[in-house]
Amino acid sequence: MQSKSQIRQKSNFIKWSKKALTFFVFIAFLGIVIAQTSNKETNKYSKFKDSIAKSKNAITDKKQSVSDTIKELNQQEVIIDSLFLGTGTFKLFKKNAHASYYADKFHGRKTANGKRYDKNKLTAAHKKLPFGTIVKVTNEANGKSLLVEINDRGPFVRYREIDLSRRAFMEITGNKSFGKLSVTLEILQK
Repeated sequence: MQSKSQIRQKSNFIKWSKKALTFFVFIAFLGIVIAQTSNKETNKYSKFKDSIAKSKNAITDKKQSVSDTIKELNQQEVIIDSLFLGTGTFKLFKKNAHASYYADKFHGRKTANGKRYDKNKLTAAHKKLPFGTIVKVTNEANGKSLLVEINDRGPFVRYREIDLSRRAFMEITGNKSFGKLSVTLEILQK
């Protein structure tokens, strides 16, 4: 027969064994949970990476589409600041028109149509053309052209026909340090 001390020792051993077993089971369970979470994170990352790659491809396709459209402006879809406007032809408005660009101090101020002037958009000011008119501006010196939307009145300098936003002016000019140039203006006929 066993003594009381031997029975107590067995009882303590069994208690500690149960605690140890519970601890190891808990650690194993925790390891499984962490591994599963890690796999999900990896899957999320790879899905995120795939979606970025798809987006880049879509943007590249759009850029190619835009450049193709700009090359054939007269009877193709017209793009202005990446917005689809429709199809149409251009009617000559004025040759040898003098163009300049807005000073930077006007950036953020309200234009005549109530919107704020943004020097980074393709917009322009004209004395007579209605707001919203799409104008093809072509630099006569180098043949570069782009489309701008009339959203303001001006220029208020004699002999100047159109004031372009800074972005529009810089995209068609050959000499970035010169503030005016001779252009041809054509109006989009829808």
